[in-house]
Amino acid sequence: MKTITCYFDFISPYAYLAFEALPLHLMGLSHRVVYKPVLFAAMLKHHGQLGPAEIAGKREWTYRQVLWQAKQLGVTLDMPPSHPFNPLPLLRLAVACSAEGEPNRFVCETLFRHVWQGGAAADDATRLHALTQQLAPQRSVDAAEVKDQLKAHTEEAIARGVFGVPTFCVDDKVFWGLDALPMMRAYLDGDQWFDGTWDVAASIQQGVKR
Repeated sequence: MKTITCYFDFISPYAYLAFEALPLHLMGLSHRVVYKPVLFAAMLKHHGQLGPAEIAGKREWTYRQVLWQAKQLGVTLDMPPSHPFNPLPLLRLAVACSAEGEPNRFVCETLFRHVWQGGAAADDATRLHALTQQLAPQRSVDAAEVKDQLKAHTEEAIARGVFGVPTFCVDDKVFWGLDALPMMRAYLDGDQWFDGTWDVAASIQQGVKR
């Protein structure tokens, strides 16, 4: 049985869509999924990058694309009134719902749909309070150990070569994005392509540097 580690941030609509699509892509497989919230902004800072919602043109395209992809997948997706927002309270709430800092699928689903269904502000204090009451976390979201676990998840992801969300790690393989789900399924099914071709990309020398 393979273990799939899913690194995600509720701020990402792609992470939401991939979360909703994941069960279909894993159907019929013996597997275990571990969900680990990470702070996407910390990853961007580590790699010296801007998020897609921070780049003019790419921002608008991102929102149009995810709305289209949601339509194609048959998934409800309503954009919040403002984006990006501060996801830390949601991430810490997810971590606080598990002693190991690894929320179960129900918790993740509840938090993702809080953000991406209904079109309400994801960071509204009243909504966040009601959400906390609903999920009844095992620990305080403000506990130092909760904050430390979120930081540890993020650092672990970076150490494994993760640079964006959502990312799914299986063995030593890193699969990034919603559109990588079929590729991951092929690996889990034992596709021989991964025996040689996977490593070719790492051997390509970098040309022009800016």
